Amino acid sequence: MVLAEFGTGQVFWSMIWFTMFFIWIWLLIVVFSDIFRSPDLSGWAKAAWSIFVIVLPYLGVFVYLIARGHKMSEHAVAQAQAMQDAQTSYIKSVAGSATSPADELAKLAELRDKGAIDEAEFASMKAKVLGTP
Repeated sequence: MVLAEFGTGQVFWSMIWFTMFFIWIWLLIVVFSDIFRSPDLSGWAKAAWSIFVIVLPYLGVFVYLIARGHKMSEHAVAQAQAMQDAQTSYIKSVAGSATSPADELAKLAELRDKGAIDEAEFASMKAKVLGTP
């Protein structure tokens, strides 16, 4: 009976090996993503690192983590900062100006008083600001 021989200790070791396998897959994904997002590596260097990690996976990942581990965190911080900047600029572009309708009406009245716009332009722009047709 195979089931009778599979004890609690073997289940524990199977769980450990299963966890180690997923940690290994995660490390491979992180190393490959860092290789390909590194702006300081040339195309040939990226190809060499990729071949090294594919041909000798354990040694390749270990050497990469030792040789370029400090750069991995710098790349992650730079990418997070770029994403934050992009999000901030998008929000600012969508939100538009932070002026109130009263401020815009005051500017329009000032332009009308200076003679930059006439009464008809003032009325149409005022309708736009107030949202009336």
